[in-house]
Amino acid sequence: ESFIRGPYDYLKNKPGKELRTLLIAKFNNLLKVEPASALSLVESIVDILHTASLLIDDVEDSANLRRGSPVSHAIFGVPMTINSSNYMYFIAMFQCLQLSNSSNKIFIEEMINLHRGQGLDLYWRESLICPTEQEYIDMVMNKTGGLFRLAVRLLQEQSKLKVDLVPFANLLGIIYQIRDDYCNLTTYSKNKGYCEDITEGKFSFPVVHAINSGENGNKELMNILKLRTESEDLKKYVVEEILQKKTNSFKYCEDTLNTL
Repeated sequence: ESFIRGPYDYLKNKPGKELRTLLIAKFNNLLKVEPASALSLVESIVDILHTASLLIDDVEDSANLRRGSPVSHAIFGVPMTINSSNYMYFIAMFQCLQLSNSSNKIFIEEMINLHRGQGLDLYWRESLICPTEQEYIDMVMNKTGGLFRLAVRLLQEQSKLKVDLVPFANLLGIIYQIRDDYCNLTTYSKNKGYCEDITEGKFSFPVVHAINSGENGNKELMNILKLRTESEDLKKYVVEEILQKKTNSFKYCEDTLNTL
């Protein structure tokens, strides 16, 4: 068991933001799930899925750092890391069965949504296709909003109170992802490095805005994304000359977040 869980446990032991655990507690202030064991199961399910998904994300993004340490697949290898992540998905699914059969249906539906969103994000990146802003939002509703929505739907399933928090969970997913994209390009992170999204060739929210609002689809930016560059000078050029000065994409992100 310890060998199978090794890559997962390695990452799990690195402290994260614990944002989802905090949000579940806030949601439960309204939903008042009983018994407490049901709430604990929801917390565990969401935490497992989040951590396991990060293992896959790091493989798909060829990442080097996660939470300030080498990524799991750099230590355990890609095959063991993928297997560990998939194994933990099923551990979470088994825990979901302990809630109810209908909860397991919710689990499967949102896992499908999560993989659809992630698949679309990867397709755009690998095909060098820039989505429209609405396509980006729709993708985020699945990729990022899926886990928020899963938590809320499981809590609602266990609650006697009829409060629909799904629209709020969807909005949280959009806000979280736009903010995450913004921070990746505007602040240096010792946990992940400098402008990792540019190195990955990712069509993040500021980049989507810049390309869709720039002349001729901003071919200059598209060419740089295609390079998957690790050059800090080139990434600095993207941030300061294109996203900040030429297209005002950071200001657009700020305005969008304030509007949401």
